[in-house]
Amino acid sequence: MQALPSRRSTTPRSGAQRTSKLDRFILDNTTFAFPPHVPSIGLHLASEAHDLWRRTEQELAEIGLPPPFWAFAWAGGQGLARHILDRPALVAGKTVLDFATGSGVVAIAASKAGAIRVVAADTDPFAAAATRLNAAANAASVDFSGADMVGRDEGWDCVLAGDVFYDRALADRLVPWFSALVRRGADVLVGDPGRAYLPAGKLARLAEYQVPVSLALEDCEIKRTTVWRFT
Repeated sequence: MQALPSRRSTTPRSGAQRTSKLDRFILDNTTFAFPPHVPSIGLHLASEAHDLWRRTEQELAEIGLPPPFWAFAWAGGQGLARHILDRPALVAGKTVLDFATGSGVVAIAASKAGAIRVVAADTDPFAAAATRLNAAANAASVDFSGADMVGRDEGWDCVLAGDVFYDRALADRLVPWFSALVRRGADVLVGDPGRAYLPAGKLARLAEYQVPVSLALEDCEIKRTTVWRFT
């Protein structure tokens, strides 16, 4: 999931100091685990959603950091990662952008499936640290960008997006961007468990999965998750 921009100011820190602090927070507040729908990929994940959410609010609110979307294996990302691992030809030999990467699970799947370059993008600085730690743990080659990629086009062959249509404002930005990428020839694949702002009229169904999830995050223990091709 993409972190929405914070309105709070931050205190400047050196890159090394900040990276060390973020790494330490992730390692101290997560467990290395294997998501049930993609058990071949290990991730640093929160074992109890509400506890980590409270810790983030209490300890990091003063520097304006967003909720820890990076700490959970969301259904849309798991479904999309599973689809890529099962159908490596979708990304093999291609350049890939994993938009709103979060934990990096989809980017790692693309790397494992043979993509020649994978860029994982997220505006949350914690996602950068989590993706780097997770990619290293899986021996996956993944680059990271903290830039807001919406509206950009760096010539990617394939753009992957797991669980991004949960917010109206973000969805309104994504639809024209994805449409422009498709028009110039990119393959845009979306993993979604039925979020409120999914643009159904712009999508072609590729596959459907039953993805186990945490009741602390979702309204049920199994989320029906669909992988779509943006058209």
